[in-house]
Amino acid sequence: QVQLVESGGGLVQAGGSLRLSCAASGRTFSSYPMGWFRQAPGKEREFVAAISRTGVTTYYADSVKGRFTISRDNAKTTLYLQMNSLKPEDTAVYYCAAGSYGGTLTRNANGYIYWGQGTRVTVSS
Repeated sequence: QVQLVESGGGLVQAGGSLRLSCAASGRTFSSYPMGWFRQAPGKEREFVAAISRTGVTTYYADSVKGRFTISRDNAKTTLYLQMNSLKPEDTAVYYCAAGSYGGTLTRNANGYIYWGQGTRVTVSS
């Protein structure tokens, strides 16, 4: 069992930055591929970014590539999402998720087993 708690959301103006954190507890954090997803009002949950167990490999959605950076600190059992040049269309609830133990990296939400409760990001124009 893995417990995930996101933090760092809030209200920011367009062009601004935020850093989301996801604190993990439970079994060995470094054994899980991790991802960030988001859900905007009235829309389905969508993939944002993912990172392999070692942090060597990362995936990004085209809509955030070059603006967002996913990283992890396995010693601190924490996942991060640095979001720069934010746009109003980035407004959503952001969720961190953990894949299967020892599993491979994926962009597919079905490949993630554990989910946090979400943190809201609002970008004003």
